[in-house]
Amino acid sequence: MVKPSARSNVAPFYVMEVMRAAEQRERAGHEVLHLEVGQPSTGAPAGAVAAVSEIMQVDNLGYTGAAGMPRLRDRIGRWYRDRHQIDVATERIVVTTGASGSCVLTFLAAFDHGQRVGVLEPGYPCYRNDLQALGADVVAIQVGHDTGFRPTITQLDAALPLDGLVIASPSNPTGTVLPPAELRAVVNWATDHQVTLIVDEIYHGITYDVECPSALQYGDDLIVFNSFSKYFSMTGWRLGWVVAPPAMAAAIERLSQSLTIAPPTVSQVAGLAAFDCTDELDANVDRYRRNRTVMLEGLGRAGLSRYAPADGAFYVWADVSRLVGHVGGSSQDLAGVWLDELGVAATPGIDFDRQRGHDFIRFSYATATDAITEAMDRIGAWVEQIGP
Repeated sequence: MVKPSARSNVAPFYVMEVMRAAEQRERAGHEVLHLEVGQPSTGAPAGAVAAVSEIMQVDNLGYTGAAGMPRLRDRIGRWYRDRHQIDVATERIVVTTGASGSCVLTFLAAFDHGQRVGVLEPGYPCYRNDLQALGADVVAIQVGHDTGFRPTITQLDAALPLDGLVIASPSNPTGTVLPPAELRAVVNWATDHQVTLIVDEIYHGITYDVECPSALQYGDDLIVFNSFSKYFSMTGWRLGWVVAPPAMAAAIERLSQSLTIAPPTVSQVAGLAAFDCTDELDANVDRYRRNRTVMLEGLGRAGLSRYAPADGAFYVWADVSRLVGHVGGSSQDLAGVWLDELGVAATPGIDFDRQRGHDFIRFSYATATDAITEAMDRIGAWVEQIGP
């Protein structure tokens, strides 16, 4: 009898459930305003598309090396020199099939079965799910309004002993950015306690009036993810990268040889060209900035003014605890009502925080400005209708 393995019994990624419900509503002929999806509404930059169109005429697009095209790895290294004034040797860079591929490969390379790995809550649920599927002992470290949704050294000390720690800056779902002094302190803490530090930086490039350093500025003995999905607006191309110490990068490459052979060649061609499209990409960030203002003002009018610092990425992590009692007691119920009654799709917080997520909704403002304006008007009218 064929049956699923025990390791496959991880929690669903609820945002995908919301997306499915929204798609069903659209197929039935109803409008949906999408605030649930964590992806840009824009496509790949024009230069990336042009590069792919050109190479399709002259190249059979066979496999690259498992670590990616040398030219792309060199260009990623140059990105760190240009953006952060740090040197990253090409041998430390492994190109992956999206940052999701970075997670799986890195967790496999870094942790053995049963090792304790800390993750922040609220935080991206696939860290927890991937680690659990691979047999790690996941340690939840809760952050909240009292610390600006950033981890403190006291909290990290309380979670010891740890073999690993996964953090993100900017964070999904909160948009929180770790400022230089705090990020440096976390890097130093990990070094002092011999904890393998993994920092997800896939929202780098999308910040608002705050300094957003790379963890690589404060040490070499750590691992960083990045991706072409967010700033580079290339989610469906499934392309990311890892920067790791040479021995760890080599281990990740060996695993990639068996698990994926190589990242997609056509996507690597596009990614290489995307680095020369920063004017177009920065214009996208300017739109996110405007959308952020529209959303925060709209939530404020609806009385939802308690949210995490939205300093980066394109999310607002909003406290909806005063509303959930009107619809069944959880943000899942609230998200269902808003989709059914308002045509507004948003993500319930249970995805990101198993204990407190019932009181939170994650809103994405990566979509069109007009859609956000309309969604905020509908939510505001709904809140006014239900009363205090």
